[in-house]
Amino acid sequence: MTIRVAMIGLGNVNRNLLTILSNKKDRLKNDFQIEFKVVCVADSSGIAVDSNGYNPEQICALKVSGKKVRDFSGYLSEEKIETVMQNIDCDLIFEASPVDLKTGGAGLTVSRIALQRGISVVLANKAPLVLAFQELHLLAKKNHAGLRYSATVCGGLPVINIGQRDMIAANVTKLCGIFNSTSNFILDEMAIGRSYTDALAEAQRLGIAEADPSLDVEGWDTANKLAIIANSILNYQATLQDIKVEGITHITTEMLQRERAQGRVIRLLAIAENDSLSVKPTPIREEEFLANCSGWEMGVEIHSDIYGIMYHKLWEREPVPTAASMLRDAVNICCGHWGKSGALCIRD
Repeated sequence: MTIRVAMIGLGNVNRNLLTILSNKKDRLKNDFQIEFKVVCVADSSGIAVDSNGYNPEQICALKVSGKKVRDFSGYLSEEKIETVMQNIDCDLIFEASPVDLKTGGAGLTVSRIALQRGISVVLANKAPLVLAFQELHLLAKKNHAGLRYSATVCGGLPVINIGQRDMIAANVTKLCGIFNSTSNFILDEMAIGRSYTDALAEAQRLGIAEADPSLDVEGWDTANKLAIIANSILNYQATLQDIKVEGITHITTEMLQRERAQGRVIRLLAIAENDSLSVKPTPIREEEFLANCSGWEMGVEIHSDIYGIMYHKLWEREPVPTAASMLRDAVNICCGHWGKSGALCIRD
């Protein structure tokens, strides 16, 4: 079974996905009878299409050398992405373009058109879900397309999958988690004596934090993930307006050290409990599970009526696990595995 795919966005996540597709080509054939053929690539310079397929290794090599899609064979100089998506012959979209939480950007446009055409979508981009979760799921169901997005929440940690697949008939009574490793790293650095400014600068030097870290440190990246979780697992039709959000910019080294003297640490927690959603810096006892998710780690604690209390965490410094999550989602779609966006997507 050959799956024709479009790669929208060629940043770290999709480039790592291309490497995985190349390295795991034989494994995917042997284990799942699937071969992925990349027939379309897009970045900020434009779109290129080749029905014969692009070599994943060559795409990565060209990008690493400083080339852009406009330098690729099959470059469509005058075409807009909307037009290409309306006409392209493909089965699945890997969408990892830059996050645009105001308009949804290319990610939302591509997702809408693809799902309307019955083309499955795998997202690493949170914006389409945050802005149009219900709409996209209705489109997927109506047009018998797959829609998966486990990479949007905690990268390689399968929070969405656990909630949708492994907690059948459960009522989740409480969910809390650390979903942003940038803020977690900064708080840990401050706890050992660094100022907020110095801790942020170190995070930026290491490539953990963006030049504009506001989404991370003001709590909005965590809130985006909590909104996706709420809609996916908790049966809340939640938007960002339903979440009380407080970041870490007001936290001081002195506050952290005072808590430490009392046997507590401060973590930026996403909390869903009693029909309330919040993101806030929260003191927790040192012996608690989430208190021991430090530095690069992300974690989640899920309480339910029939499955007890689950604890999961992940150490993820590189984007490889996030890219691998996109592959996992694609295989689940193509092989007709479990799903929540309508009927199972079993291919003929």
